[in-house]
Amino acid sequence: MLWKGRRQSTNVSDRRGAGGGGGFGGPMRIPVRAGGGGGIGFLIIIGILWLGFGINPLTLLGLDGGGGAPTTQTATQNPAGPRGDDEARDFVATVLADTEDTWNRRFSESGSSYTEPKLVLFTGSVQSACGMAGSASGPFYCPADRQVYIDLSFFRQLATQLQAPGEFAQAYVIAHEVGHHVQNLIGVLPRTMQLRQQLSPSDANAISVLTELQADCFAGVWAHDTFEAGYLEPGDIESALNAATQIGDDTLQRRTQGEVVPDSFTHGTSAQRKEWFSRGYETGDTDQCDTFQGRL
Repeated sequence: MLWKGRRQSTNVSDRRGAGGGGGFGGPMRIPVRAGGGGGIGFLIIIGILWLGFGINPLTLLGLDGGGGAPTTQTATQNPAGPRGDDEARDFVATVLADTEDTWNRRFSESGSSYTEPKLVLFTGSVQSACGMAGSASGPFYCPADRQVYIDLSFFRQLATQLQAPGEFAQAYVIAHEVGHHVQNLIGVLPRTMQLRQQLSPSDANAISVLTELQADCFAGVWAHDTFEAGYLEPGDIESALNAATQIGDDTLQRRTQGEVVPDSFTHGTSAQRKEWFSRGYETGDTDQCDTFQGRL
């Protein structure tokens, strides 16, 4: 991906090294005829915990994600100083800027305004409006404060433990989380959250899957626009598709527990995630991202 030297978003809040503690408007419309809610990590403590990429941190990382009521945290925002991972920070800020370009234009074309999300970088744990989250939860989007949260160490885990290397695999992660922000702005997340509370666990998981697949499709739409802008390099889309494969529920369950339990899926199979990302990328049309097909 060609990203160096390009515009970086000013909506990055760098809280790395700040520490942490404890245990965890009206709808807008763009041309999307669907709805949903979730995250490659959509994390909500009030009865809902959707872990990043559908990964169980206990089984994959051997870590305890914590729990309990949110606690008060005092943290200062650290500017991007001379850290070894400043290049990763610059990369994230550039990808976020690209998502801003995509969704500002698309919302504007539909006669509405896009509210840009903040992206918070953290290490170890972070306090969000959805509660306290640890890095083991993976990247997540909190609809309560409209912010995306990422511990940059996740990108190393993505490349090694999840066998999904490459900058565009990382960009896909960011674009997916921003896809959840788009869902929040158009009223999709509130509807799916309410619906899931009314359903059996397996049916609620099915709605979660549709939510995640729509975010994948929105990420594909962003990839389409990035290609049109001339920023993709050979192998980038393949890198994203490999990431989609490696984080499918079926692939993760085989890797972590040795068997596949479809009723427990929350993010979709590898084939489904590849299909919906590809649909968004190939069409560049948000209307093609209706994973729900009348279920909302």
